[in-house]
Amino acid sequence: MQSRRDFLKAGGMALAGFQLLPNDLFRLPSAVEIVEMRSDIAGAHVWFEPIGLYVDPGTTVRWIARENVHTATAYHPRNNHHSLRIPERAVPWDSGFLVHTGDHFEVTLTVPGVYDYFCAPHEAAGMIGRIVVGRSEGPGARPFDYWVGRPGTDGWLHVPDAARKNFPSVARIRAERRVHPARGATAR
Repeated sequence: MQSRRDFLKAGGMALAGFQLLPNDLFRLPSAVEIVEMRSDIAGAHVWFEPIGLYVDPGTTVRWIARENVHTATAYHPRNNHHSLRIPERAVPWDSGFLVHTGDHFEVTLTVPGVYDYFCAPHEAAGMIGRIVVGRSEGPGARPFDYWVGRPGTDGWLHVPDAARKNFPSVARIRAERRVHPARGATAR
């Protein structure tokens, strides 16, 4: 039979042991950040809300369709030859079409850097978003056409003009953490 002293001693040793283990074993489940996929009633105005987001590595981002049909698709050559605008070591994603209100898609972002993404049916209308994961680096932090003339980039698609003008700056995202589209400036 254990005494109260033995029980407390064992507990103290267990707590001391926890401090010797790598921090990764004690990470809490990652937070979930919500990005809404929005549209006006007529479907003439479409946007991500927020349009810019800062998160720590390991954060899960969940896109939720509120109106209209949307996708959340990473700028990556595997996604229909779009230019690379996520970190080189990151896994690209494509939600596919989210058709019904409340349909959602999640990605856990573990590689630090800038991630640019778009809505496939509305990219030409300027429906894009940007996420900064920890650090401001990688292809998403470079000028849009950084890749032109580099080997292996033949066939990559340029980011449409309407999309380019809607990206919030990395500096603004770092400063505000959540950047909302300007009222009246949502994609048309």
